[in-house]
Amino acid sequence: MNIDIQRSSDRGTTRTNWLNSRHSFSFGNYFNPARMGFGLLKVLNDDIIEPGGGFPTHHHDNMEIVTIVLEGALQHKDSSGGEGVIKPGEVQAMSAGRGIYHSEFNASDKEPVHLLQIWVGTAQQDLKPGYGQKKARNSMTIPVAGGADRRSEGAVSPGLHINQDAQFYLGELEKGIETEHEVETGKGSYVFVISGSIEMARQQLGEGDAAGITDTRTFPIKALEDSRILVIDVPMDN
Repeated sequence: MNIDIQRSSDRGTTRTNWLNSRHSFSFGNYFNPARMGFGLLKVLNDDIIEPGGGFPTHHHDNMEIVTIVLEGALQHKDSSGGEGVIKPGEVQAMSAGRGIYHSEFNASDKEPVHLLQIWVGTAQQDLKPGYGQKKARNSMTIPVAGGADRRSEGAVSPGLHINQDAQFYLGELEKGIETEHEVETGKGSYVFVISGSIEMARQQLGEGDAAGITDTRTFPIKALEDSRILVIDVPMDN
């Protein structure tokens, strides 16, 4: 098993009067040749948007974009007809396809919104854009978003559909709990600590830390305190 630890303090940053963003991989004005992605996982931004702030209408194409709101509320609107307010405990998936325009703003004029936004390369180019939103399930075995369900060949993922054979898991682990995560052949797992503290391969990871796991079919995760984690299983073939 190979494990690549990324400490929270090593992430890139973007700060404006309304945005505090931490970048796990090269993004915008942050460029790190050693952090260009993890397989088909290209972006993981940890954003805090102040009241009144947000991203005006802008364009994406041929990318699968998953947004997880941790605190506050995010107002979304896009050219496919997708529109809604995403709240804590909810997940949004947007397939940019052949091209989509969208905007994202803090839905509150009083409280900041804290979110994770993740981009994964699409499996097929120039598909019809799409949008979905639903309540997230906290489970290390049932994905909140993904392509085909790996437990049953060809089955539809019980989470939000994306056009890539990648799975997103949100796990809540009580202190002292240890779980074994399975990885399909040809994939790696990117583990991001949302809150708390965990141990992997004798390495301790705290809030904002992450690890890229490759060359293994299983690996253990132990909660050193009550913790919430995001695990993304993604094809490693770019």
